Amino acid sequence: MLTFVLTFNKNIMKKARYFYLTLMLLGIAFSTRSQNQDAITDTTENIAQDVIWHVKALHPEGYTMDVKAIDEQHNQYDIKAIENSDQRYIMDVKAFVGKEIFPVKVMVSEEEYKPVVAIVGQGKTYDLVAIDKNGKYLKVKGVRKTGYIIHIKAVGENGVLYGVKSISKKGKLNDVKGIKMYDKRLEITMEGLEVHAHVVALPQVQ
Repeated sequence: MLTFVLTFNKNIMKKARYFYLTLMLLGIAFSTRSQNQDAITDTTENIAQDVIWHVKALHPEGYTMDVKAIDEQHNQYDIKAIENSDQRYIMDVKAFVGKEIFPVKVMVSEEEYKPVVAIVGQGKTYDLVAIDKNGKYLKVKGVRKTGYIIHIKAVGENGVLYGVKSISKKGKLNDVKGIKMYDKRLEITMEGLEVHAHVVALPQVQ
């Protein structure tokens, strides 16, 4: 009986944390929507290096895989999470292309797993991939939805899924997720492209 009660309470607390997290994310998203929707690029000169978190995929063999945006010529561009001095709970995930910074989004798609891309202007996108130790590309996708949260994974052979995290200089891990402001398929249209969710890094829910 005691085991049942403890398990039940643990499940309730987990659901409550997800609910609280969703409310917080929605509040932050709504408060920043007007200032971010029109400005889809930034420059590296505006970003201090001490607020940059690396974005990696975790392999069960004990190593991390770089997550990159790739263009048509397979040039690779860094994907980073940017810590905001005003609030540190939710961090935008961006693509660093030269001296410009572009948003990363989950796109509307009929596929089971939705594409995760960098929107780089003029309607162009670069796919996000994780790169394993052999140099193989694993597509990064939105694989599942829980409430207003889209779970983002690197997809390996035979559908094996690898977690995607942001990592601070001190080794702290945050989850990379998609978040939605609206409970519908289309979130916004950006550069003529249909966006399903915004990609952010946030503290892990235990």
